[in-house]
Amino acid sequence: MAKTENGRIVESATESRAGERGPSVRNVLFASLAGVVVLFAIVYMYFFAA
Repeated sequence: MAKTENGRIVESATESRAGERGPSVRNVLFASLAGVVVLFAIVYMYFFAA
């Protein structure tokens, strides 16, 4: 549990890393995945489409 010393919050290393990732990480992963899918579709159409 976090303690307060001299007006500052003090946590152990494990406690400080236990934060929530939040929606920004999910959004970056979905945008990257969508970009890769679009890129693969473009490469496929350029090389293999008749």
